[in-house]
Amino acid sequence: MSEYITLYTDNISDEHLCCAIADKKHQEGVDVKRAWLSERMKEGHTFRKLNEKGKVFIEYAPLETAWVPVVGDNYIYIYCLWVAGKYKGQGHGRALLYSCIDEAKRQGKSGICVISSKKKSPFLSDKKFMEKHGFRTVDTIPDGYELLALSFDETLPRFADNAKKQHIDNEELTIYYGLQCPYIPNCIKQISMFCNENSIPLNLVCVDSLEIAKNLPCVFNNWAVFRHGKFQTVHLLNEGSLKKLLAQ
Repeated sequence: MSEYITLYTDNISDEHLCCAIADKKHQEGVDVKRAWLSERMKEGHTFRKLNEKGKVFIEYAPLETAWVPVVGDNYIYIYCLWVAGKYKGQGHGRALLYSCIDEAKRQGKSGICVISSKKKSPFLSDKKFMEKHGFRTVDTIPDGYELLALSFDETLPRFADNAKKQHIDNEELTIYYGLQCPYIPNCIKQISMFCNENSIPLNLVCVDSLEIAKNLPCVFNNWAVFRHGKFQTVHLLNEGSLKKLLAQ
C-alpha cells in the first residue's frame, strides 16, 4: 500500500476527503466537494493525500482552469496544502509539495503558484514554508495578500486586474463562496440563519463557474467577505466569527 494516494473518478467515492472527516455536520459539504472534484478531474485537478484518516493532503489544478482570479500561462495553482494534528513535523508537507513540483516539471509547466499572505493566515498556505522551497512573491493585493510563485522559466503569473478592486457597489454583507471546501455549506447555514433571525441583509453569491471565479472583484480561494462595499477577509465565517466581524 502506497503512503500517498491520488483521487481519481474510480476511487473518489471510496476515499475520505481529509479536511472534514470527524464532524457529522459537515457531511453535506463532503458530498458537495466530492461532486465538485469529480467534475474538475477531467480538467486536470489533482487531490493527493496521505493514505491515513488524517488531514494531510495537497490539492492543485492547471491555472487556466483553477477557480481563482489569478492569470498566467502554463502554471499549476495550489489551492490547499494541509498537514494537521499528529502528522505535523514528519515531512509530509515537503513530500506533497515536491510531488506537485515533480509533476509540474514532467508536464512541462512554467511553474507553480499559490495565494498566501504577509502574516500567517488560516485557509491560506504559509508564506515562510513556501519561500523555504523556492517560492517568491510575484504580485500583491492590499491588506497583505500575496501571490507566490516558483518559476521554472522566468515567466510569472499575476492577480487578475479585477481582483485588485477589493470593492463592490453593494453595502449589504456580501459573501462570495465556492463549492470546493467541505466546511462552506455549514458556514452558509449558520450565517443565513443568524442574519435572518437578526434582520441583517445578506447577499450570498455562489461562485459556480470558472468564468465567475476568474472575474471576482477580490482575492479569493473559495471564500470572500464584503461589508459596506469593502473587502473584509477570505476566512470562513460561522455564527461566532460573524458576530465579531459585525461588532468591528
